[in-house]
Amino acid sequence: MTSRTRLLGIDPGLRFTGWGIIDVEGNRLIHVADGVIATDGDKPVPARLCALYDALTALIQTHKPREAAVEETYVNRNGSSTLKLGYARGVALLAPALEGLAVSEYGAMAVKRAVVGTGAATKEQVEMMVRRLLPAATISRTDASDALAVVICHAHLRASALRVAAGRASVESRPAGTRAPRARRPVSAGITPDSVG
Repeated sequence: MTSRTRLLGIDPGLRFTGWGIIDVEGNRLIHVADGVIATDGDKPVPARLCALYDALTALIQTHKPREAAVEETYVNRNGSSTLKLGYARGVALLAPALEGLAVSEYGAMAVKRAVVGTGAATKEQVEMMVRRLLPAATISRTDASDALAVVICHAHLRASALRVAAGRASVESRPAGTRAPRARRPVSAGITPDSVG
């Protein structure tokens, strides 16, 4: 029987930080919860970062994910906005790390490719695919959809990495002097394995 692994996705922002939690069981993705953490724009930045940290920590302690995935920051023309986004991203990386979770980071294009199939996908296309892959998701804001997209990306890439690791372990566990069965040559028109010289 395949065991379940719980994963957390975070789309960081100082004003709104999206989050999404899924369980992975074999090839199945199961929606657990999603939402948005909002901070008070009237408060100073340090207080808002504290609020974000406290909310993420409470979320992790409630749902107990084993791993977290955080979207990487992009740089825009507004330096002040980019700096504030960087602050929020630092908290989004720190909170799960301090709770003992393995934390991965993914760029926006990698997330779009994993969820939609193209790095040029629009936010609307990403949200549509997230809803299709996780029909139980409530998705109150785009930030939550983006966080679910990040965690779906992590689930896909994680599964690939686990398959590669399992293959390596299988090769390394063979007794010395043995090797994998030789692959048969493909049969093409007019050529059979017996007739190949």
